[in-house]
Amino acid sequence: MNNLLHSFDSVRLESICARFKDVRVAVIGDYFLDRYYVVDSSLAEPSLETGRISHQVVEVRHSPGAAGTVVNNLSALGAGEITCIGFTGEDGEGWELRKDLDALGCNLDHLHVDPASVTPTYLKPREKLCIGLEGEHERYDIKNMYPLSKSTEESLIASLRATVPLVDAVIVMDQVREEGCGALTNEVVKVLSKMAGQHDEIVFWTDSRGDIRRYFNITAKVNQFEVAGITDPAPADVVPFQTVLDATKELTGHLQAPVFTTFAERGVYVSGCTPLIVPAVKVEGPIDPTGAGDSFSAAAVLALASGATRPEAALVGNLAASRTVKQLGTTGTVTHYDLLNALQTWREQNL
Repeated sequence: MNNLLHSFDSVRLESICARFKDVRVAVIGDYFLDRYYVVDSSLAEPSLETGRISHQVVEVRHSPGAAGTVVNNLSALGAGEITCIGFTGEDGEGWELRKDLDALGCNLDHLHVDPASVTPTYLKPREKLCIGLEGEHERYDIKNMYPLSKSTEESLIASLRATVPLVDAVIVMDQVREEGCGALTNEVVKVLSKMAGQHDEIVFWTDSRGDIRRYFNITAKVNQFEVAGITDPAPADVVPFQTVLDATKELTGHLQAPVFTTFAERGVYVSGCTPLIVPAVKVEGPIDPTGAGDSFSAAAVLALASGATRPEAALVGNLAASRTVKQLGTTGTVTHYDLLNALQTWREQNL
């Protein structure tokens, strides 16, 4: 571990967190609705018509997902202003998603409505009495399978040009793998990359499920499999340490921007002017990794925009992720008090 982090204590973390309230963030990307169906298996009954099991849903809840998960965490951490840039369909899921984002105090002026699209939705059935990963049923996804309209693409670009000069950080959340079917079309990405090259004073950050190599001049957050080009890893797979380092260095050169590569309990490799490994917080007991990367991004970006160094931002991101993985059966969020508690654990483990 780099000596720069030996002196990172609660006083330093508090000073960074105190600035979160002044940070203005634009989150551009794919906004999904997470809809949870809580099933009580003890109430299951056969269908009179088909004889198949009718699972009884006893609770329905929903929250912003994908780019919305980052927004959830930015809000929980106390970000000053959050502007949502993306689109929804003209449907009930879009109405619920907007209602949830509005409740967080977000600026929705640039969350466009595309009548030709559906609001992307993750349908997540799960067992009421089994809160861990083992309680999850198979998921059902609603996604756009057709290219985004030219008019909506042009609206997104106009929103970027209107909002980017007014914010301190831009987070790009690229969730849709189908080419051109999400908010981050090739043309939108080109505009983002150009703007990032023109605005050194703004933190630009991207997390992409698709092709991270499209995002030039923008700090990239990837995991060990993404940086190594492994598309469908098994749950127990681990990329060799040297492979992670070599691939991260190559990606840094290609993007002309720093890269934060997460590799689970081994920590984060931070490239750029001071490359180093930032250890993770060791977590005991059952975990749920859903949304951990999004909480990492939200916390790390707020830290960078609040004056933290890259190693410090990686540590703050690790602290956030260590708390969300302990929130089972949901896409968790963290507060700055969670960060302080996690820092105490991290220092006990690593110093």
